Amino acid sequence: MALSSRTTSRAPRPTIEFTVLETTWLNPHLVRVRLGGPGFVQFQDRPETDKYVKLKFTTPEPESHPVTRTYTVRHVDRAAQAIDVDFVIHGDEGLAGPWAATVEPGATISLMGPGGGYSPDPDADWHLFAGDMSAVPAIAAALEALPVHAVGAAIIEVDTEADILDLDHPTGVDVVWISNPDHAVSALADAVRTIDWREGRVHVFAHGEREAMKELRRVFFDEHALERGQVSLSGYWARGRTEDRFQAEKREPIGQILPPA
Repeated sequence: MALSSRTTSRAPRPTIEFTVLETTWLNPHLVRVRLGGPGFVQFQDRPETDKYVKLKFTTPEPESHPVTRTYTVRHVDRAAQAIDVDFVIHGDEGLAGPWAATVEPGATISLMGPGGGYSPDPDADWHLFAGDMSAVPAIAAALEALPVHAVGAAIIEVDTEADILDLDHPTGVDVVWISNPDHAVSALADAVRTIDWREGRVHVFAHGEREAMKELRRVFFDEHALERGQVSLSGYWARGRTEDRFQAEKREPIGQILPPA
């Protein structure tokens, strides 16, 4: 799941070469690639649940050039000296997805990172997660990091019921999957509107398709008057846009999820 909007003010970390150890299909549209090898010892883990790396690819010939794609680290397995990265697959679209769908063990890939920006606030009264398949790795990692007494809700949008996964989560956090095969832009926001809005201070993590995040922006800030510090809101991708166009539009009004702070 591409996390294309991520930025960090920290100095770039060195490039690390990893070896593909195995791949596992989690559902029809999500494949997990386990990366390890000698490069793992250079990987400096971070505490955030949305920690991400920049994977380095080369575009196909004849105009090949290096590009990076940003992905969440789903899990760091210190015992196995490996990291897991989950990729959303939509046929032959994109660069990273087709690579993950076809890569064989023994292949190598270079990456930079990790960076990170979000962890569940331990002082929040309740937690709210919202996103599509691209946000599942970060949401799943956050759910696993919550204390057992945590309460809240996770609303996750998928194309079909076949994409639903069994995620570990505290019993007090309701995990709701919504199927949106027609890709209605308001589906996720409408689903969030149906949940019971609890008393107390909420901490929100909402990431996914850009226009859907704009719909959620209205829910969080216009309808519930949340403060910016309560909400991690970001567009990971934009429907109908190539990755390069999506990146370029981040400098334009259409690409802005939130106004500058």
